[in-house]
Amino acid sequence: MPTATLPPLSRQFVAHFGEMGSKWGINRTVGQIYALIFISEHALNADEIAELLEFSRSNVSMGLKELQAWRLVHLRHHPGDRREYFEAPADVWEIFRVLAEERRRREIEPTLSMLRSALLESPASDAERHAQERMREMHDLIDRLMKWFDDVQRLAPETAMQLMGMGATVTKVLSLKDRITGSAPKKKKKPAAG
Repeated sequence: MPTATLPPLSRQFVAHFGEMGSKWGINRTVGQIYALIFISEHALNADEIAELLEFSRSNVSMGLKELQAWRLVHLRHHPGDRREYFEAPADVWEIFRVLAEERRRREIEPTLSMLRSALLESPASDAERHAQERMREMHDLIDRLMKWFDDVQRLAPETAMQLMGMGATVTKVLSLKDRITGSAPKKKKKPAAG
């Protein structure tokens, strides 16, 4: 029976984060470990995490290694204590940046690389030309999104938060600009049903 227990609100957050983590492709246990570290007032060692979550020490060790590989926890040492302590970055914007960079490196960059390679091929048929054109559209969209993301990454967190809060306002300004200049984006024609 653990001597330390999580308060109900913390337990609810940790459980929910574990469930959401499994939907995002992160092991549920790893999600719960991260949630606990994230809400903790101080850095935690593996034994404390295992006790609070009632996980085996080996599961906690594997989870912490994964979180370190994702750069989502910082390792700390306390003077006179040989144990390792873990804490989440204090700035939630920094956590978002790290997550986004890691997902980009692991998922988006390989896709862009495959698309670039496919676009260098010479299509051998009309079907391949059509497929390649669709791939070009996908490549161009992902490439543009990554360039935009790079621009956002360079913004100060306060500026980025302001920009995100302006979503509807930016849309209205762009619509107004299109009406004034008469340069509304062209919509693709839908193929006729047949």
